Amino acid sequence: MNKGYLCIVLHSHLPYVRHPEHEDFLEEDWLYEAITETYVPLISALEALTADNVDFRLTMSLSPTLISMLTDALLQERYLRHINKLIELGHKEVERTRWQPEFQHLAIMYLNNFCKSRDTFLRYKNNLVTAFKNFQDSGRLEIITCGATHGFLPLMDVCRESVKAQIQVACSHYEKTFGRKPRGIWLPECGYHPGHDEILKEAGLKYFFTDAHAVLHGSPRPKYGVFAPVYCKGTGIACFGRDLESSKQVWSSVDGYPGDYWYREFYRDIGFDLDFDYIRPYIHPDGVRINTGIKYYRITGKDNKEPYNPRMARDKAAEHAGNFMFNREKQIDHLYGFMRKKPIIVSPYDAELFGHWWYEGPQWLEFLIRKTVFDQKTIKLITPSEYLTENPRNQVITPSLSSWGWKGYSEMWLQGPNDWIYRHLHGASERMTELARNYPRSEGLLRRALNQALRELLLAQSSDWAFIMGTGTHVPYAVRRTKDHLLRFTRLYEDIKSGSIDENWLAGIEYKDNLFPDIDYRVHQ
Repeated sequence: MNKGYLCIVLHSHLPYVRHPEHEDFLEEDWLYEAITETYVPLISALEALTADNVDFRLTMSLSPTLISMLTDALLQERYLRHINKLIELGHKEVERTRWQPEFQHLAIMYLNNFCKSRDTFLRYKNNLVTAFKNFQDSGRLEIITCGATHGFLPLMDVCRESVKAQIQVACSHYEKTFGRKPRGIWLPECGYHPGHDEILKEAGLKYFFTDAHAVLHGSPRPKYGVFAPVYCKGTGIACFGRDLESSKQVWSSVDGYPGDYWYREFYRDIGFDLDFDYIRPYIHPDGVRINTGIKYYRITGKDNKEPYNPRMARDKAAEHAGNFMFNREKQIDHLYGFMRKKPIIVSPYDAELFGHWWYEGPQWLEFLIRKTVFDQKTIKLITPSEYLTENPRNQVITPSLSSWGWKGYSEMWLQGPNDWIYRHLHGASERMTELARNYPRSEGLLRRALNQALRELLLAQSSDWAFIMGTGTHVPYAVRRTKDHLLRFTRLYEDIKSGSIDENWLAGIEYKDNLFPDIDYRVHQ
């Protein structure tokens, strides 16, 4: 008999970046890199586990914006163009490194990886969401939803209609995609505000995740800390808190596994290292150097980088998986000894850490799952839904305001570089509520305009734009996206109020910002 549970959660999200008005758009590469380096490797790992009849359990969020991009025909076509260029570059690298044996085997590895990515993409008919749906239908993966556009909900509470819209639109989109209602939700940035569980209950959700301090600072204090879920007072929605110890072992680039010197160095890419004329066909057409995904060095300290050794890195991933499992065994042994009930350790991570930032991450995850299933008897992998079925009695508290961002609250999304956006977002939210209430019934062009107004508001609310402004990377793009969506919303609001909707202009922004085709503006009231 096991003594406790391990719940691994991968949060998969990217902001909605789709620019049909440009042939090549730099920020669209975020999606293409994630497909090649994270989603395909994760699918391959889960396929290998399934082929070997490993009875694993994994929880994964797929944000509505990510699903919308993965299922978009234009972006699917552009990804194939992107991966075909990388395959061409891979062939050239195999030839270029023929007298450099320390690099040529790596060039061959990358070429094989690119070909495998394309083959996997084509095997699922260009739609990787199908792969994750298959794993869910088999009972091994539980997919949860997220905010419609990953809006940071605590800073939207002044207009709760917007919080409701973020949740309701996400749940409707999930049901259309997966043919079932979502059981759980990843609150964007783990951002919880007391009372939002009422909106989650109204949407039919059963549980959500928070950072540790949301539970530990709850009222009353939880008897079992974060090692058992709690029910929110008044709603009964379950709240699972993040375990800090297991998170740090994987998250931290200093103290965690990804910083090991045998692992691949993310920041040395041939897109920046090689001669400009050679690499130019494979970077941005404007000549901006970008990551290609071909990286020949391991971490090895700050200055003296040594060639990457995949075999040694794989061995290190297996060693670290065993270490992680051993630590969780000891942790659960200790907790079980005084809790006298089976604890649950919730270990959530950004999915893009695995493969993109930490190249060996998918290997580590596969090793960990295999070892946990076959090499010990203390821990059992579990999903939140399964845990709640087995353990329906839990303490009732009120969790506290929190996020998993810098300093644990809202400062990452509310500071000098980004605080200017909120008066505009809140004003637009109030206007959207006004439209939804003043036009309870609409048809034709008016209905299209009202629905598009909600799309533009949701896109402006994405937490990614404020986050980017706060970190200082890609700031002009984040500012432009925020302003563009707010200006489009404002024009729609004014045109609707004056009864002078420009159908040609509306059709243009419907084509650009085309997510949530079945959206109903009346949800914002």
